[in-house]
Amino acid sequence: MTVFSSVDAHIDALVPDWLTLPEVADQLGLDITRIRPLIKEGQLLAVRRGENKVLMVPSAFIGEGKIIKGLPGTLTVLKDDGFSDEEALEWLFTADETLPGTPAQALRENRGTEVKRRAQALAV
Repeated sequence: MTVFSSVDAHIDALVPDWLTLPEVADQLGLDITRIRPLIKEGQLLAVRRGENKVLMVPSAFIGEGKIIKGLPGTLTVLKDDGFSDEEALEWLFTADETLPGTPAQALRENRGTEVKRRAQALAV
């Protein structure tokens, strides 16, 4: 996975809300210098957006002062499956009637086991 890529209009339309890295740091109660390592380690996914290509994280990835449960493991599975950052975002934010909702919503609702199982099935 390329850590810092630029997001296209399709992904931008799928992801409703974004946070800048200082906003992520504030919500997680961390120093801003800890955010890029979290991205490089695969704990979070960030892409460049907008005219100034600002590095941003989907706000759905942060909940109650922490990274949502199951996100790092899911990102690892998607990376191992060969997904680019954009493909991972598209998969995480595309509605699935059988889930129901999006995988990102399911992770926020503590249904990470099912999300990870589906991500693992993509490799088959």
